[in-house]
Amino acid sequence: MRAHDFAVVDSRRSERTGYAEVVYCAGKTVDQAEAIIKKMREENLPVLATRAVKDLAGRVAVFAPEAQYDELSGVLSIAAAGKQPPARGLVAVVAAGTSDLPVAREAALTAEFLGSRVELIADVGIAGIHRLFDRLNDIRRARAVVAIAGMEGALAGVIAGLVAVPVIAVPTSVGYGASFGGLAALLSMLNSCAPGISVVNIDNGFGAGYQANLINQTGEP
Repeated sequence: MRAHDFAVVDSRRSERTGYAEVVYCAGKTVDQAEAIIKKMREENLPVLATRAVKDLAGRVAVFAPEAQYDELSGVLSIAAAGKQPPARGLVAVVAAGTSDLPVAREAALTAEFLGSRVELIADVGIAGIHRLFDRLNDIRRARAVVAIAGMEGALAGVIAGLVAVPVIAVPTSVGYGASFGGLAALLSMLNSCAPGISVVNIDNGFGAGYQANLINQTGEP
């Protein structure tokens, strides 16, 4: 299968935006995603693929054994030869609970791949808020914070009231029935009274990691 039969690889996107095209694998067949990634490798483009399944990772490993795959988040990455930027600054990715880790790892791996130094801080939700306070000094060292939570999504507002940097809130689809698949957390984050919060879509760890990297990269080296 040839990529140009169903997709046009934007090989010059990095010239316009600073970063190469990212492959969103959900909704694509494994054959389609594999062909797109193969085409990108032929052009020596860095590959970041999200929502990739294990079968795709196995196929990619055949022609790109250097590929890295994180099964929990579904992130597959291949650095372009000689083009991986050195890690800069610090992004803190803060997850409320263990159930939020797939989204948190998507955010962390995205920001890391794009050139940010990342610290992932897990299981510090407000139900045991002392756990958050125990890591507050670590969080405050970051240039941008990604706050990830399901249920009522209160973590982002709490963090934004404690740090002096932008907070990117990610609602997750974690929670019982009245969480409505993350809608309750989304509305809570949108309605937060704490300033400095921006909100991405439900489970959009990639979008949050990308935005956090952009904020981080504007700081001093």
